[in-house]
Amino acid sequence: MNYKDTLHLPKTDFPMKADLVTREPERLKIWEEQGLYGQIQDTRKDAPLFVLHDGPPFANGDVHMGTALNKVLKDLIVKSKTMAGFRAPFVPGWDCHGLPIEFKVVKESRGLSPVEVRRKSEEYARKFIDIQRGQFKRLGVFGTWADPYLTLAHGYEAEIIRAFAKFVEKGLVYQSKKPVYWSTGAQTALAEAEVEYADRTDPAIYVKFPLVTGDLAGKANMVIWTTTPWTLPANVAIAVSAKQEYVLVTLGRDGWAEDFFVARPLLESFTREAELQVYGEVATVTGEQLAGLEAQHPFLDRKSRIITADFVTMDSGTGQVHVAPGHGADDYIAGKQHGLPILSPVDDAGKLTEEAGMPAWTGKYVFDANADVVAHLRSIKALLGEQKYLHSYPHCWRSKTPVVFRAVEQFFIKIDALRADALKAIDGVTWLPHWGRNRIYGTVESRPDWCISRQRTWGVPLPVFYDASGQPILDAALARKVADLVDQHGTNLWFEKNDAEWAQMLGLPAGTTRRSDTLDVWIDSGVSHTAVTAKRPELGGSPIADVYIEATDQHRGWFQSSLMTSIALYGQAPYKSVITHGFVVDKDSRKKVSKSEQGTYAKPMNAEHFVGKYGADIVRLWASSVDYQNEVPFSEESFKGLTDAYRSFRNILRILLANLFDFDSAQHAVEFRPLGETGGVAAWTRGPSGEAIRGTIIDRWVLSRLQEVTETCRKAYAEYDFRKVFQTLNQFVTVDISALYVDITKDRLYCDAANSPRRRVTQTVMARVLDSLARLLAPILVFTADEAWQFAGRKTSVHLEQFPEPDAVLRDTALEAQMEQLLGLRGKIGQAVEGARAEKLIGNALEGAVTLQIADQSLYDQLNGREAELEELFILSDLTIAVGGENSARVIRTTRQKCARCWRHRKDVGARPAHPELCERCADVVEDVAKKTVVS
Repeated sequence: MNYKDTLHLPKTDFPMKADLVTREPERLKIWEEQGLYGQIQDTRKDAPLFVLHDGPPFANGDVHMGTALNKVLKDLIVKSKTMAGFRAPFVPGWDCHGLPIEFKVVKESRGLSPVEVRRKSEEYARKFIDIQRGQFKRLGVFGTWADPYLTLAHGYEAEIIRAFAKFVEKGLVYQSKKPVYWSTGAQTALAEAEVEYADRTDPAIYVKFPLVTGDLAGKANMVIWTTTPWTLPANVAIAVSAKQEYVLVTLGRDGWAEDFFVARPLLESFTREAELQVYGEVATVTGEQLAGLEAQHPFLDRKSRIITADFVTMDSGTGQVHVAPGHGADDYIAGKQHGLPILSPVDDAGKLTEEAGMPAWTGKYVFDANADVVAHLRSIKALLGEQKYLHSYPHCWRSKTPVVFRAVEQFFIKIDALRADALKAIDGVTWLPHWGRNRIYGTVESRPDWCISRQRTWGVPLPVFYDASGQPILDAALARKVADLVDQHGTNLWFEKNDAEWAQMLGLPAGTTRRSDTLDVWIDSGVSHTAVTAKRPELGGSPIADVYIEATDQHRGWFQSSLMTSIALYGQAPYKSVITHGFVVDKDSRKKVSKSEQGTYAKPMNAEHFVGKYGADIVRLWASSVDYQNEVPFSEESFKGLTDAYRSFRNILRILLANLFDFDSAQHAVEFRPLGETGGVAAWTRGPSGEAIRGTIIDRWVLSRLQEVTETCRKAYAEYDFRKVFQTLNQFVTVDISALYVDITKDRLYCDAANSPRRRVTQTVMARVLDSLARLLAPILVFTADEAWQFAGRKTSVHLEQFPEPDAVLRDTALEAQMEQLLGLRGKIGQAVEGARAEKLIGNALEGAVTLQIADQSLYDQLNGREAELEELFILSDLTIAVGGENSARVIRTTRQKCARCWRHRKDVGARPAHPELCERCADVVEDVAKKTVVS
C-alpha cells in the first residue's frame, strides 16, 4: 500500500501566491456590485454612532504616500469601530478652492477673465477629485464615495457664507489696514498655515540715526540693526527696552569717531561685528529715559520717534529695533499703541512704490532693492556695518517666493473675543499624542487676529458690499441673502453679475459696489463641522465629531480653523478627540513627502506606484506597522520588508484553511468548557456525541493565547494603536501558530484517523484561530482577510462581522506559565538534539532517545506519566523524564523501530503482523481506510 494515500494531507484552493495587484480590483468590483458599504451601514443601523470626520485633502495631484497614510489610518479607525459594534459611517470630502489650483490654472493660461479662471479651476479640481477618489477606493477605503462632500458644492458654499454672517452678527468681523503675510509670487495675503520656512541669506546692517531732539541733539546717535533693509523707507520709530541700560560710547575707526547709544549687553558683539573701536564711555541711561526723543531718518525727511517695547531683546543687534508698523506684527501693535503712521510703500508684486520716497528705487523688487539701500546708506555714511546673514525666512508654500509683511486693507476676525473659550475647549478634548494639546494651545494662545480676506479668484467670495462713499457694509442679513442665492446658483454668480445686478437682486441702493476678494480657504474647510457633520443625516446631525485625525501641521491649520469657527458658532470644540500623525519623510533626504515636494524626488512617492507594484494590502500593512505618531521614514527598500510579514499572514491563513479541508463545524466542532468538578478551566472538552475529551496542553495553550491576543487587539484598536495590533498578530502567527501549534499538531492532523477526538479538537482550535484571525486582520488586510473568509465557506463579507469576544473561560494564565516552562525545556532538548546530530548519532530528533532532567519537583510531578503528550509537544519519538539537578537533556539513538507511515519511532511498530512496518495507531487507520475502500 502507498501509505501517503492514507494521510490526511492539507488541501485548499486558497493560493499561496497573493497576486494582489490582479485580485484586489476583482474583489473591489464585487464589493461595489454588492453595495458592501451600504450593507455594513444597514447591519449597524441600530448600533451606537461613532463619527470620524474626514479632513478634506486638497483636490490637486495624485495621492502620495503621506496622504495614503492619512486615509488608511482613518479607514483603520472606521473599520475597527464598525467591527467593535459601532455604526461608523465615513463621508469623505475634498477641499476644492484656493491658491494651488488657481496658481496652476493661471500659470498655464494667461489673460483669463475671473469667470474663466473659476471655470478652469473647477474643472481641474473635479478632475483630481475623480483621480483621488479612485486611488482611495483602490486602497480599500470604505465610504460614501458616490456622495462625498465638496467645498465647491453650492450647498457647502452657502454654509460658508452663512457662517460668515454669524461671525458678523456676533461682532467678530472688522476691516483694518495692518500687516499680513503677503505672497509676491501669488499676489495675495496668506494664511499662517500657507507659510513655510526656508533658509535665506540677507544683508544684516547697522544703520546710524542721529538724534535731533533733547540735550544730545546733533551730538549723539541711535544705531539700529536690521536684516530687511528694504523696509527702511517705512521706518517711523526706534524701539528700546524700557528697563535696559544703554551706554553712550564714543566709537570710531580710521580717524573718525562719533557718540552712539548701545545697549550695554550688546556693546561687545556690536563693536566686534561692525569692526569699531570703543574710545570711551560718555554716559549711561535707561531705555525709559531715551523714550520720547526723536532721531533723523538716515535718507528721508522724516523723524523717527524713540519708543519702548517689550519685544526688544538682547539676543542680537544693538538693543534698538527699527520699527515699520506697515511691515511687521509687533511693529504694527507698537505703532497703534503710540499713534504712529502705518506706511507700506510696496505693491502687490512686492515692488517699492513712489511712496518709498526714493524715485530711483520705484518698481524695484524689495529683495533686489536691498543692495540699493545698502549702497545708498554707505554713500551717505549712515552704514556702520554689514554682514551676510543666514536665517530661516517665511516663504509662500505654493509660489516658493519669500513672503513680505505688508499692510493692506483686509478683513479680520477678532481672535481675542474667542481665545479664552478656545483655550478652555482645548482642555476638554482628548489629544493623542498628549503633546498635541500643548502645540495647539500655544498656537491659539499667541495667535493674532485672523485675516480672512484673500486677493484671489478661485474661492468663496467675501460677501461684503460697499456704499457710495466706499465704506464696507457688514450686514449679517445681507450675507444670508447672498448665501441663499449661492445655494441655488453657486458662487460663480458673484463674478458673473455686475454691481447693478447684485444691488437689484438684494434691494441695495444704486451705487453700491462689491469687490473680488474671497474668503480664506481655511474657513472653507474650517466650517465643515457645520456644512457636513451637522448636516449629513448619517452623521447624526451634531457638529461635534468623535475624532479628527490629520498630520502635525494641522495644529495651526484645520484643527485650529475648525476649533475657532466652532467656538464662534457653537461655543464648543467640534471634536471630542484629536489624533496627530507625523509626516511621511524620505528615508534618505528626510524631506517631507507632499504634493508640492514630490517632484524633487528621484524615487517614486505616489501611492499608486506601490499599490500597482505590491498591492493595497501591503500599503495598508505598512500604515498599520509604523509609529505614526512620530515622523515616518519611508523608502521602497524598507517597504519591501513588509512583504515578508504579509507572506507570514497569508501563509498561516492558507495552512489553517488547508488543515480544515474535511472539517464541518456543524458536525465536527468540539465545545470547550469546564466539566463539572473535574477542575481546570477549559481543561476538558466535549465531543459532538457528548463524550468527554481530554484536551492536550498545546490545544489549551493556543486557546488561552487566542483570548489574550483577541483582548490585546481589541484594546489596541480602541486606543488607535494599530502598530500594537500588527505586532501582536504577527507574533501570534509566526511563533505561536506557525512555529509551534501547526508544527506540533502536524502528526495528529496527518496521521490520526480522520474523526479521531484529538484531530477534531485540533481542527476546532484551528477553525477558531482562523475565524478570529480573519476578523482581527480585516481592518488592516482588507482584501486578504475577506478572501480567506470566503475560502472558509462564508457566504457574506468579513467586513459585515464584529471582532471576536475574548472568552474568560478559555483563558488560563497558570497554563500559559507552565507552557513557558515547557518551551524552555524544549529549548534544552533542541540544543541536545543539535549536538547529537553534529556527532552523527542521529539524523533528526525523531531518531533520538531523549532523557529530560527537570529541576523543579512540582513541575515533574505535573508531567510525570504524560510522556506521550510531551513527545508530541517536543516532536520526539522516545522521551524519558527524570527529576533532580538542573534542567538538561541527553540524547542517544533510540532502539525503537521507525513507523513507515508516520516516521515516528514507536515501541509498538510491528506489533500487528498484518502491518509489520506500522505502529498500532497507523495500522488502525490503514485498516479503516482499507475497509472503506472495499465498501465503496
